[in-house]
Amino acid sequence: MAPPAAREKAPRLPSLTGLRWFAAFAVFGFHLFTGGITDDPGTQRFLGAVFSAGSSGVPFFFVLSGMVLTWSSRPGDRAWAFWRRRAARIVPSHMVTWIAVLALLTVAGRAVAPGPAVSGFFLLQAWAPDETYYFGGNTPSWSLSCEMAFYAVFPLLLPLLRRIPGNRLLLTSAGLWAGTWVVPFVSFSMPESIGYWFVWIFPVTRALEFALGMTVALMVKEGRWRGPGLPVAVVLVLVAYATVPLVWQRAGWVAWMAGPFAVLIAAAATADVREKRSPLRLPVLVWLGEISFAFYLVHQPTISLVNRVLGRTPAHALLVTLTALPLAVLLAWALHRLVERPAERLLSGGRPGAA
Repeated sequence: MAPPAAREKAPRLPSLTGLRWFAAFAVFGFHLFTGGITDDPGTQRFLGAVFSAGSSGVPFFFVLSGMVLTWSSRPGDRAWAFWRRRAARIVPSHMVTWIAVLALLTVAGRAVAPGPAVSGFFLLQAWAPDETYYFGGNTPSWSLSCEMAFYAVFPLLLPLLRRIPGNRLLLTSAGLWAGTWVVPFVSFSMPESIGYWFVWIFPVTRALEFALGMTVALMVKEGRWRGPGLPVAVVLVLVAYATVPLVWQRAGWVAWMAGPFAVLIAAAATADVREKRSPLRLPVLVWLGEISFAFYLVHQPTISLVNRVLGRTPAHALLVTLTALPLAVLLAWALHRLVERPAERLLSGGRPGAA
């Protein structure tokens, strides 16, 4: 069998699509934990035990983004064509949900100020070290602001990483992961609010995870990945996830999980390339992974809306969860079918962008 790099088109990686759902669900759980859905201390402790580290789904998506875009890239692909495909992939769904959320907030008497509303609409909010900007409107969209920055530099960054000798890719990956550990230490010299933005929001520091995913893709493409298999990688990520609350907070935001996520993504991709068994390829997981971007966009406003509409009862947290989850999946499916895919076909010039 020819190595993946030698083929005209890289093979699909459905296990990575399946993994996307788990990351999106972790973020959903995190927003349940932080969304004020319960007044019961025991229930809140339970949500914290399960989902306090759920925001680590965002580092997963950043590493995955670098991996998938590098994997699907082709020699001779022009920058403008790439940018058009990526814009077609995320901008229409973002605009629809952004406008819908602004309208709902206005009706609820919590209208977003013009500055955050406009900057968020154009996905520039992550560049402002001000919470009213980067968390204004549809809060999860701040990560799309980072993604747009990653897309902007990808056509320039990929040729540079491709020049790295294959036997040095592992060292490069280690250096990028080490960089995610340097960032929280640098933030020590900053005021607390700026330090949070610098570690968690700032597109430049978050680009380390994106570049890490790119180097992982190059290793897998060249058949140089020698890390653990999928079962061991899953255990590694679960242990890291469970221990996030025990880690220094600023390191726990990104650095603690970025390395294990890179290992998991490489292991899952390798399992697909070598056609090894992978439960992540189950059709239901692949389907959920395909709508995970839309789910990510709609999940927090869905939780907030359901929490506001349902009256407080002893089982309020359970009712919110059991209502918001299927409703968010339904809304995500509709957004995926009616906006995301049609807009992608229309605007990407006939070639759908990578997930």
